[in-house]
Amino acid sequence: MQQLDPTIFDIARPDQKSSLGEESASGHYRRSTSLGFLTTCSPLLAGFYNYWNEKRGNRPMPSRADLDPIDMKRWLPGIIIVDVLENPRRLVYRLVGSRSVALRQADVTGKTVVEAYHGTSLGDVLENYRLVIDEHRVVYDAEQKPSGSGLLKDSETLLLPLSSDGTKVDKVIVYIEVANT
Repeated sequence: MQQLDPTIFDIARPDQKSSLGEESASGHYRRSTSLGFLTTCSPLLAGFYNYWNEKRGNRPMPSRADLDPIDMKRWLPGIIIVDVLENPRRLVYRLVGSRSVALRQADVTGKTVVEAYHGTSLGDVLENYRLVIDEHRVVYDAEQKPSGSGLLKDSETLLLPLSSDGTKVDKVIVYIEVANT
């Protein structure tokens, strides 16, 4: 994984707690809604964005049906699909890849994001989803956390909108990439 450039999208979060209740080791949380992340993100993450972008064509976003699991084989361990349910809004994990299960040490399929989120804070996670669902934005989220070995682990997350009707986001596809540095 390429080193993240902290000058692109660095929001200081010195006292932020992670979903595991641990202090952020780096004190930084990075979120971007521009495509600038493509110059510094991992090649697999960039490849996943390019696949999604190809499948949407000239539409704002593809549908879930446009994505072929056979074509996505190299990304499947890092894939999460979240259903967007309205009135009231609920975000429910429909599919959770093995990478996410290993990070969480639990399979959260069927649970809501509020119940089982993984990230710096619930507020940050929900803001990522809001940007994708309400503003139809691509969201790149990156952070560094200590691993069990004490080494820093770069974590990159890409959230992309999916729509059955081409207008309303009814699913969010997430891709997670993690590497030791």
